[in-house]
Amino acid sequence: MGRKSIRKNKNVYQLSREAAGLTREAASERMETVSPERIEKIESEKALPHPDEIVLMERAYGNPELCNHYCSRECPIGIGSVPEASLKPMAQITVEILTALNAMEKEKDRLLEISVDGRVNDFERRDFDVINEKLRRISLAVEELRIWINHARSTGKIDDPA
Repeated sequence: MGRKSIRKNKNVYQLSREAAGLTREAASERMETVSPERIEKIESEKALPHPDEIVLMERAYGNPELCNHYCSRECPIGIGSVPEASLKPMAQITVEILTALNAMEKEKDRLLEISVDGRVNDFERRDFDVINEKLRRISLAVEELRIWINHARSTGKIDDPA
């Protein structure tokens, strides 16, 4: 039986493992290729996790937010391009997706107008910024839907998270 951590500033990986009710040893057994010592190094921030370890943790801990957390906050490639998402109720996600898609529908014609001459002027660049922000909102809503679906799959329930 593992010892209970008394560390105050626990990172998302330790909090996820503990929320799953797993000791480092039990988590290591579920992940098979990640040792308890490696888990301790990641949790104490003495070592950065590798992407394959994050995928294993997400599955072992039943926390569909871990991959997004890693990609949006820690991955050198994902920072700045992967939107930070979280587990939200399905009704809220649905409203956000529909709102974002409706907003983009209004920009569709403007995008076509800009594309006609094959050039982008300064005025059109501002429009591109608006369109890019609306695409970011769609991307975020889709990522939140992916997290919700993975949560439902891992728990076997489609009810919203508490």
